[in-house]
Amino acid sequence: MRLQGKVAIVTGAASGFGEGIARRFGAEGAKVVVADINDDGGRRIAKEIMQSGADAVFARADVTKGDDVAGMVSVAEESFGGLDILVNNAGMPQRNMPMLEVPEEMFDRIFAVNVKSLYLAARHAVPALRRRGGGVIINTASTAGIRPRPGLTWYNGSKGAAIMLTKSMAVELAPEKIRVNALCPVAGDTPMLAEFLGGDVTDDAYAAFVSTVPMGRLSTPQDIANAALFLASDEADFLTGVCLEVDGGRTI
Repeated sequence: MRLQGKVAIVTGAASGFGEGIARRFGAEGAKVVVADINDDGGRRIAKEIMQSGADAVFARADVTKGDDVAGMVSVAEESFGGLDILVNNAGMPQRNMPMLEVPEEMFDRIFAVNVKSLYLAARHAVPALRRRGGGVIINTASTAGIRPRPGLTWYNGSKGAAIMLTKSMAVELAPEKIRVNALCPVAGDTPMLAEFLGGDVTDDAYAAFVSTVPMGRLSTPQDIANAALFLASDEADFLTGVCLEVDGGRTI
């Protein structure tokens, strides 16, 4: 097993990409902290991971609140003895609309969830990783931060920030053997897709969106989980500052 004995936190793990990552990490031997604001979903995923034979625990965490982020790190250390891997997966979409029509409250929420959360996670998780002598941070960015789509300007900017923060964190933390990488998925069939399409997933809108991906489909939680597993494993021991495009060719 590629993560045997490792302790991992996955935020936004009650559904979508986060759920896929949490399940895959558990299957590969990791002890998983399932972190989410969705109590019912998070507890269900943790229970199902345990039923599969792995160790898991749920931690309720709003990634925009420092006390919650500190709490999920404490859960990892108190439940499993430490922290080796942090996956900052929780994300906030933007409803597709002209940039000047985005309400200030929406802008603030997008940047709180997609950007401020990385700051809070670093403040509370990096000391825990240092206590283990190193570790791995994986940030879920997006192809939106590389090849932006119209109507998603502020979301695009938040993911561009996540990419640059990943690279900067990687440089600063490399001497401490803390690797920091990012995933840049193309959109998948998750609840976020409706927001990216303006609120409605019509057949025409879906087909138009898929047509922008050379491999002819959207991403799946399994695609993202496979990439996260590689970056978290010892096989990627010399990779840091990498922003891996999991996009079927979208950003080419």
